[in-house]
Amino acid sequence: MAIDAQTLQQLLDTVASFVRERLRPMEDRVAEEDTVPSEVIQEMRELGLFGLSIPEEYGGLGLNMTEEVQVAFELGRTSPAFRSIIGTNNGIGSQGIIMDGTEEQKQKYLPRLASGELISSFALTEPEAGSDAASLRTSARREGDHYILNGTKRFITNSPEAGIFTVMARTDPAKPGGAGISAFLVERGIPGLQIGLPDRKMGQKGAHTADVMFDDCRVPATQLLGGVEGQGFKTAMKVLDRGRLHIGAVCVGVAERLLGDSLRYAVERKQFGKPIAEFQLIQAMLADSRTEAYAARCMILDAARRKDSGENVSTEASCCKYFASEMVGRVADRAVQIYGGSGYIADFGVERFYRDVRLFRLYEGTSQIQQLVIARNMIRSIQ
Repeated sequence: MAIDAQTLQQLLDTVASFVRERLRPMEDRVAEEDTVPSEVIQEMRELGLFGLSIPEEYGGLGLNMTEEVQVAFELGRTSPAFRSIIGTNNGIGSQGIIMDGTEEQKQKYLPRLASGELISSFALTEPEAGSDAASLRTSARREGDHYILNGTKRFITNSPEAGIFTVMARTDPAKPGGAGISAFLVERGIPGLQIGLPDRKMGQKGAHTADVMFDDCRVPATQLLGGVEGQGFKTAMKVLDRGRLHIGAVCVGVAERLLGDSLRYAVERKQFGKPIAEFQLIQAMLADSRTEAYAARCMILDAARRKDSGENVSTEASCCKYFASEMVGRVADRAVQIYGGSGYIADFGVERFYRDVRLFRLYEGTSQIQQLVIARNMIRSIQ
């Protein structure tokens, strides 16, 4: 159910103010210290940002997809690390529970996720199963009233901070592909669960990923998501549709931030006795960035509305994620070019965004996987 227009606008204004006044001034600090300050995380809790998409009956704001992407547009206007800390609670870390969890599982975890008391993580990717997620090898063997998990997950967002992991594991080795995969809710601190050292990454400092290892990890059978085996891969794919729209919206926000910064710099920076904004080749780069960001915004709002109306938007979600993530890479590249030598210097922050946005083309499905999803769905539609 959508919230009323006035309430939504108040939320968007509050988030925009929070981004502008609290988060943007901290960008350099987060990049240098590789951590989001605890006081900022507490403010995010108080604003309800950890529960944007979690239903109201479980303590969240219950935003629909159209409302959520509008908030993501605003959150994208600062370093991606800030959004990442709340992203899994609203997206892949909670949506599996919302969509397919038992009522007991929802009551147990969703209120704590919505409040930010608990940070969630989504453990799908493995060293040998990235784009081909259906080939994952982590196993879950039933033993009495427990499952024994063994395997390693890689590049798992928020795993150093997470208190609960949605883990995809193979419960039926006789079934190939996704058919034999189940999902488990694994709590931090359980024997046999170990978190690796945080990864050293190209960008997005302050947003942490790490390996998650399972060594004869005994998980109670009650932690099987939905209480049904063999549904894990289907759950993961449903979750990713929503996640791809959200990431696409964040890409738009980042692109609009970079465009605004580039425009102001071009108006202020002078060469040959006049602002560089008056040079037609600078204007061409600004115009291209504005056009592409606008196109991506329109795509995402259209797909979000379709999803809210009950349509299957698997193709549209992939189109949005593919276009928006590639688009923001081009916008970031033009921003560096407009800034010139200053764009390559860390003091101006543009080079940091240039590195940060490179990840958007990789996670939640690479651009190449999005192309395959789009094309295969097209082919199926006429068969």
